[in-house]
Amino acid sequence: MSKIDSPHFQDVLTPELNVLSEMFNRYGFEIRIAGGAVRDLLMGKPPADVDFATTATPEQMKDMFTKENVRMINALGEKHGTITARINDAVNFEVTTLRIDKVTDGRRAEVEFTKDWQIDSNRRDLTINSMFLGLDGTLYDYFNGEEDLKNRKVKFVGDPVTRIQEDYLRILRYFRFYGRIATEPDNHCEATLEAIRNNVEGLKVISGERIWMEWKKILVGNYAAELTLRMIQLGLGPYIGLPENPNLQEFERVWKASQAKNIKLNPTTLLAGLLANEEEVLDLHGRLKMSGAERDNAIFIIEHRQDEPHPDDPLRTYQYLQVDGRTKDTSTFIQEVLAYKGELDLLERFKKWDPPRFPVTGHHLTEAGV
Repeated sequence: MSKIDSPHFQDVLTPELNVLSEMFNRYGFEIRIAGGAVRDLLMGKPPADVDFATTATPEQMKDMFTKENVRMINALGEKHGTITARINDAVNFEVTTLRIDKVTDGRRAEVEFTKDWQIDSNRRDLTINSMFLGLDGTLYDYFNGEEDLKNRKVKFVGDPVTRIQEDYLRILRYFRFYGRIATEPDNHCEATLEAIRNNVEGLKVISGERIWMEWKKILVGNYAAELTLRMIQLGLGPYIGLPENPNLQEFERVWKASQAKNIKLNPTTLLAGLLANEEEVLDLHGRLKMSGAERDNAIFIIEHRQDEPHPDDPLRTYQYLQVDGRTKDTSTFIQEVLAYKGELDLLERFKKWDPPRFPVTGHHLTEAGV
C-alpha cells in the first residue's frame, strides 16, 4: 500500500482534525479522507475541500457527538448519510457514512449504509475519485485510481454504462475531469465514448442548473473547445440546449484565437460562437437556467461581434455603445466582445477610457422642481 507524507497532507492534519480522529477511534469507528481531496494530494495540490468517510452510521455519529458536546450543523445532509460536526467552535467537518446506492433513477439514489470501504468506492464515478486516505497517510485504492492518475487517464469505476446510468450528470463530470487531468486533448477510451454516446438521452432528466454548473467548469478549463466539440459529436447538443446546427467553425475559430493570444474568455462569451442569434441564446438559457447577466452577455456578443470599426478611430464604436448602454453591465459586455474578437489593443484602450458623465443628475432635476 502506498503512503502519503507530503507538506500538503501535513497541512490537512490540523489540531481540530486530530480531535475528530481521536474521537472516532475512541468509539471504535474508522474515519478516512475521501474522494477529491485524495486525488488532489496525490497530484501535489492542496485540496480545496476535504471530505471524510466513516464506518459509523449517522445515528452513531449523532450519539457520539452529543456525548462529546460537539455541535452539529446542517441537518439536511443526514438523509444521505452526512453529518457536519463543528470542532472547537472553529472548523466544520463533513463526515459521510459508507453507503451502497440501492436504487437509482439517473438523478438520485436510495442509499443503504455499509462498513465495506470497497463497496462504497465501487459506487463512485471515476477511479481517480474513488480512493480513500487514512489519517496515517495510508492510501486505500481499490480500482487503480493512483495508476490512472499517474498516467493521466480518466476512467469510470467498473462498467461505464452502469456508472453513467446511476447519474447521467456523470457524462459532464467525465469531460470536466478529463480537462483537469489529461495531457492530450483527445485521448479518450473508445469504450467510454461509446457508453456516453449510447446514454446521452438520459441527460433529459438532469436539471439545467446542474448541467450548466459542470459545463461552465469545462469551458474555463483545459481543452474547452475540443471537449465541447467532442460532446456535440457524441450527441449531447440537443440535451444541453444547443441548436440543431451549432456554428462549430466559429466556435473553434474563437477558441483558437483566444489561445493564441492568451485571452481568458468568459464561458458564455465562448459559447456565443456556437450560436447564430438571440433566439438560440434564449433556447440555451431556457434549458440551462443561466443567470440573466450570462444570457445578456451572449446576446450582446452576437449583436455586436460584427460591428464595423469607426473610420476615425475603432475605439469610438465601443465608446458609443457604452454611452448608449442601458445596463450597469454594458462595459463588461463590451470588454467581452473585444475579447471574443481578439482585439487586445482596443480592449486595453477601452479599459483605460473614462466615459463622460452627464452633468445633470436626478438630484439636480428634483432641486429645479422638474
